Amino acid sequence: MEDALIRWLQATAHLRADVAAVVGTALALGVTVHALLRKRRVSVAVGWIGLAWLSPVFGTALYLLFGINRVERRARKFQSKPSAAPGAPNTEDAIVPEVMWPLDKAVRRITGLPALAGNTLRLFRNGDAAYPVMLDAIDRARSSIALSSYIFRDDPTGRTFCAALKAAQDRGVAVRVIIDGIGGGYFRAAAFRRLRASGVPAALFMHSGLPWRMPFLNLRTHKKLLILDGREAFTGGLNISQPNRLRTRPDHPIRDTHFHVAGPVVEQLMLAFSADWAFADGGVLEGPDWFPDLQPVGDSIARVVLSGPDADVEKIEFVILQALACARSSVRFVTPYFLPDEVVMNALILASQRGITVDIVIPRVSDHHFIDWATRAHVAPLIRNGVRIWLDEPPFDHSKAMVVDGAWCFVGSANWDMRSFRLNFELNVEIHDAALAAQLETFIRAKMETPLTMEAIDARALPVRLRDAGVRLLLPYL
Repeated sequence: MEDALIRWLQATAHLRADVAAVVGTALALGVTVHALLRKRRVSVAVGWIGLAWLSPVFGTALYLLFGINRVERRARKFQSKPSAAPGAPNTEDAIVPEVMWPLDKAVRRITGLPALAGNTLRLFRNGDAAYPVMLDAIDRARSSIALSSYIFRDDPTGRTFCAALKAAQDRGVAVRVIIDGIGGGYFRAAAFRRLRASGVPAALFMHSGLPWRMPFLNLRTHKKLLILDGREAFTGGLNISQPNRLRTRPDHPIRDTHFHVAGPVVEQLMLAFSADWAFADGGVLEGPDWFPDLQPVGDSIARVVLSGPDADVEKIEFVILQALACARSSVRFVTPYFLPDEVVMNALILASQRGITVDIVIPRVSDHHFIDWATRAHVAPLIRNGVRIWLDEPPFDHSKAMVVDGAWCFVGSANWDMRSFRLNFELNVEIHDAALAAQLETFIRAKMETPLTMEAIDARALPVRLRDAGVRLLLPYL
């Protein structure tokens, strides 16, 4: 009897092992087929396939969480995105200076949008300067307010904005607010709940407490938009939180740059918001309250560039690559996080090799130490090829701005990393404006005091170099 029991247990164990092997093989095959058909980058496909075969259950779970783009199918339902707008221009009617025609043609083809003349842009530094003007614009709004933010804290600053939005709603203004489902606080989302409780229509972008919807965890809206009456807007890198008010001496201050925009390009900003609102809430924004007729109000030429893991995949990265290819004398930019892929790295190196002055400003210490570690392991090829990297001293600066040849600007929400280029929903604005370019160059040059040198890179102790190189392997998701 005992021998029979032992044989039965052994047979059962063998059966379980056989079943586990079959299930594991099926899971790994499923990941393999999907990755082969869906992943455009060889390294990404190889990585996922290898992980799935090495650990079928764990690898498949990670692939389901982070490897599948479920956004594109959902996004196809809504065709109000600028890149999908009907009647996208296809004529050669460039309004930019002749020397910029190649870049203008490239960006037009990437975005499907024209560059629009007659705009004004005004730069603000930090929440101390930007927030009062933004709140005043909310108080002046008469027909509509659209606000989108990655971070919207329920702190004194956030509550001030909530009160202003509620007051606008109470006086009859149509208000719509989008807050990212992670940046707004995944488990609490206190500002979102405050807005909803006060009757302000608000939506969380890709948020669900249901475990089977957690694959949306890795895809965020990083846009910062405030649009008033469809006529004026604010955009850039500024979130809504108390640390952006440096004058209040917060524990962890964050510097940033934001822009007030007026003129015809505001319609492109509003189109971007309306597509996001349809995506997050299902509602449609249309009519003169949201899309009034806009007249020229200034001399800047501007165009919106969107990027995200849907129809706009990698478009901001493509615009940057085109700008680097078209640069004739100088490229300068500031970014809080710098972890681009090899394509962008090589474009920067090639620009430097043909005599372009390339200056990159990054924080000496960012708000994510592991990104700083990975960056130190990533930038040596640039420095060796003449690209100058400068370390901006604390407090941490969250600004993102690029200037090419002292005439072309690229500002907005996107960082120079693979997350912004491929995973996040981002919004940048390209601007042809020599006066604004000069202002941004002055801002960037003021940070160019401490160079990051090869001596400093090589001086890192071996354990530090190993740590940095190990973290760099997570580059696609940092």
